[in-house]
Amino acid sequence: MKDLRNPPRAKKTKTSYIHHGHQRRDPYSWLSNREDPEVIAYLTEENSYTKAQLSHTEGLQEQLFEEMKGRIKKDDSSVPYFKRGYFYYHRFVAGGEYPVYCRKMGSMDAAEEVLLDVNDLAEGADYFHVGGLEVSVDGRLLCFAVDNVGRRIYSLHWKDLVSGETLPEVIYDTTGNFVWANDNRTIFYAKQDSETLRSHKIYRHALGKAAEEDELVFEEQDETFTCHVKKSKSDSYIFISSQSTVSSEYRFASADDPEQPFLLVQERIRGLEYDVEHVRSEFYILTNAHEAINFKLVKTSVLQPDMSHWEDVIPYRENVLLEGFELFNNHLVLEERFNGLTRLQVRSWDGSQKHYIKMDEPTYTVWTGYNPEFYTQLLRFGYNSLCVPSSVYDYDMVTKEKTLLKQQEVVGGYSQEDYLSERCWATAADGTEVPISLVYKKSLFRKSGDAPLLLYAYGSYGHSTDPTFSSNRLSLLDRGFVYAIAHVRGGQEMGRYWYERGKMLEKRNTFSDFISCAEYLISEKYTQADRLFAMGGSAGGLLVGTVINWRPELFKGAVAAVPFVDVVTTMLDETIPLTTGEFDEWGNPKEKDYYDYMLSYSPYDNVREQRYPNLLVTAGLHDSQVQYWEPAKWVAKLRDMAEADSVILLHTNMDAGHGGASGRFRALRELAMEYAFMLDLASNKG
Repeated sequence: MKDLRNPPRAKKTKTSYIHHGHQRRDPYSWLSNREDPEVIAYLTEENSYTKAQLSHTEGLQEQLFEEMKGRIKKDDSSVPYFKRGYFYYHRFVAGGEYPVYCRKMGSMDAAEEVLLDVNDLAEGADYFHVGGLEVSVDGRLLCFAVDNVGRRIYSLHWKDLVSGETLPEVIYDTTGNFVWANDNRTIFYAKQDSETLRSHKIYRHALGKAAEEDELVFEEQDETFTCHVKKSKSDSYIFISSQSTVSSEYRFASADDPEQPFLLVQERIRGLEYDVEHVRSEFYILTNAHEAINFKLVKTSVLQPDMSHWEDVIPYRENVLLEGFELFNNHLVLEERFNGLTRLQVRSWDGSQKHYIKMDEPTYTVWTGYNPEFYTQLLRFGYNSLCVPSSVYDYDMVTKEKTLLKQQEVVGGYSQEDYLSERCWATAADGTEVPISLVYKKSLFRKSGDAPLLLYAYGSYGHSTDPTFSSNRLSLLDRGFVYAIAHVRGGQEMGRYWYERGKMLEKRNTFSDFISCAEYLISEKYTQADRLFAMGGSAGGLLVGTVINWRPELFKGAVAAVPFVDVVTTMLDETIPLTTGEFDEWGNPKEKDYYDYMLSYSPYDNVREQRYPNLLVTAGLHDSQVQYWEPAKWVAKLRDMAEADSVILLHTNMDAGHGGASGRFRALRELAMEYAFMLDLASNKG
């Protein structure tokens, strides 16, 4: 039996690669074969070691789990939305891990019709996820997508909502992306490459026919693009979108005639991004055309959709990022970002009236909700902040009245007055001001440097990490932790340029921004280095891996969830899922400039002999976005080279993928482990 007091030591091979005349050693490459029993045995041994090392926190883990679970309303339900004569919603039952999808005809006082009880479908499954769910236009049939592995490969199923019977036909190996045509028997759906998992084909399927007879209506040949289907809010058109990191291309066809060929909106041009919606006889298009880096809104006739006919509706604004829009019969709603904060602008079509929806806090997050109805003056939007639980409002765009429909209930009681959120700014190495959002419990915090602090960031793909509420986070705040978000470059919080300055050959800004935020929080006595923790997942895990290579002394500990840490190896291997679509985010290392630049920050390639902070790393055996072997190889190398007595742990979920465990409560077990890891270290100042 293995001595679990000593960490596992992965065997080393003499594997190496040569690119651009540079030799790069990869002694743990053997871990990339998930079919190898030796690999599974190693991951299992790592899990046993992690469990043993954290065994003294098992009581705390159980307490945290029950605490977080206890704050969740067991029989909760969503706010209903109205579509085609029905109110649709989902609810949870006490003890249920998964949602029950329901509807009521005409009124919420009508009898409930259960569309799908996912708890029944998931019974006995280690992992189960319904990724797509849509009712036919006539309301009689339900199509839904199921993944029972966690690799985001879905099968499509149908249910007859009149008889309640599940139809026998199934389409396997899809992306889970599909739409109904208006004939109530045809769907368009996307399939992925079996090896790279790139979504690259759109098929048409008629109910009653074998899937083998489905017609391929579009194939995306460019390996840097993926394709998807969606339906216009008007239900008039079906769109096929082809997307790369920096370019878009849309095709459209009448939803009333599924046999009709798809026509181009605007052919792809490198650097041109656009998104399309339909109203009446026009397409409304969000685009960065004509150097509108922060995007603008244009319109054009359906009969002349190409960009030579695009007419500005909302012109480009240098200081305002236009993130989205919503179309109604009498109103246009704009989702904007200004100075790092989101906001909603309401405009009448004739331009005579426009206003912003007023918010009550200086820092918050607001977004448009699901608004399927066109002929209405009510806008559904969501709101929350670091202190205010998630809230759903209906807003009368004429009277300007807000109606709170639901606010997330924190079971056991919660008072937002007990907590305080702040916004401050760190100065980056190049002089750029980087915003930080933070929250703490008033009664437990004083600016003395004694508080433990968790600094979180993501900083990639233009994804903005907005200040939002988490009931789970209360388990840290109520134990004296400060929680902070570093809004580093690579996200889009400060506009599109914020993203452009944190990608490709400027990616190092993301990591140096995070370090500057950490230094600021220490200098301002929010915390100190032996009380500071870093956390990030996926591309945020890359951030964590890089900063602990660069400045390990700044952190007491770190949590890296499914981290993208073997950047060079992954980006050189186009057979790995998602790689080719990432070239415009990270660069293509087959070009020497990008190879050298990636090599300068890739966490796995830059592990060296030094003292590292304590580290908990998580992985998913079936992860299709960050393959499990990246964190496994990284931990093995850290173990081999790290000096002193740092605790380095790897936990691999053997039943899940990138998102971790499925269900409402199972995922809390892993979060409780992460929190216990940090709380235990914070209690020991040595």
